[in-house]
Amino acid sequence: MKHLINTQDFTLQEVDTLFVRAAEFLDNKQRDILQGRMIITIFFENSTRTRSSFEIAAKRLGASVVSLDVSHSSSSKGETLFDTAANLDAMGPDAIVVRHKSAGVPHILSKHVNCPIINGGDGSHAHPTQALLDFFTIRQHFHDDIAGKRIAIVGDIKNSRVANSNIELLSRAGLEVILVAPPHFLPKTNLRVSHKIADVIDDVDIIMSLRTQTERHTNQIYASLKDYAEDFCITKELLGTRDILLLHPGPVHRNVDIDDIMMKDPRCKVLEQVKNGVAVRMAVLESLITK
Repeated sequence: MKHLINTQDFTLQEVDTLFVRAAEFLDNKQRDILQGRMIITIFFENSTRTRSSFEIAAKRLGASVVSLDVSHSSSSKGETLFDTAANLDAMGPDAIVVRHKSAGVPHILSKHVNCPIINGGDGSHAHPTQALLDFFTIRQHFHDDIAGKRIAIVGDIKNSRVANSNIELLSRAGLEVILVAPPHFLPKTNLRVSHKIADVIDDVDIIMSLRTQTERHTNQIYASLKDYAEDFCITKELLGTRDILLLHPGPVHRNVDIDDIMMKDPRCKVLEQVKNGVAVRMAVLESLITK
C-alpha cells in the first residue's frame, strides 16, 4: 500500500504523471472517479487552507468526506494514537488525511491502518502536498523549462515543514535552492545560504517567502514582526522590474512576509497556488486510492 508521508514517496516520474493529471483537473469539473469512496480528514492542528483544499478535492472527485472534529474527539480525552488508528481503520475509509503538531504521527498511523495515509503536515517535518503544488506552479509558469532555475526560500526555514519538503523535492528535480534567513532561522545545511535577500535577488528566478512560525519558537527572536519585516519582507522596491516568480504557502502575514503592493503584483502567484492545490490533491487522491 502506498502512502504520502514525505515527498520522497513519489519518484520524479510519478510526480510527472501526477502533474499531467492535475493539469486536467484545473477545469474544475465534477467527476465520479471516487464515487462510493470515503475519505477521512483528521486535523489535530488548525488549518483552513489545507483542510478545505483536500475536502474540495475529494468531493470534486465524487468521494464522501468525513471531517473529524478533534477538539471533541476521544484523542482529547486520553486516547492513544494507536487507539485512534484502530478506530479510524474500523470505519473502513479509503484514505485518511492527517495533520498533527508532532512530527512522525502520519508515519505512525500508516503502520496501523489498511488505507493510504496522506500527510497534511506534521510538526516542522514535512508537508508533501504543499511542495507538490508549489513545484506544479513553478513548472506551469516556466512551461516545464526548469533547467538551471534558482529559487530562494526566505524566512523561518528551520521551523518550516513547507521548506523541508520543498528543499527535498526541488533539489531532486534539479533546481538550485538558496536559503535566505537570519542565522537562528537556518537549519544545518550544505545548501548556499544568505542572510540578506538583496544579496541574492539578482541570482534567482523564484522567491518562496515563508510565514514566520512564531508558535514554534521557544524564545522570542525579534522584538516585533516589524523588525523582522525590515530585513525579509518581499517588497516592490526589492523586486523592482525583475522577472521573478513569487510564491508563498499561506497564510501570508501582509507587510511582514510580502507587502500589500506585491500581493497584487502579477508576479505573485499565491492565489494560483491555492487553485493548483485542489488540482494536485485531486491527482494525489486518485493515484493513491485507485491504484
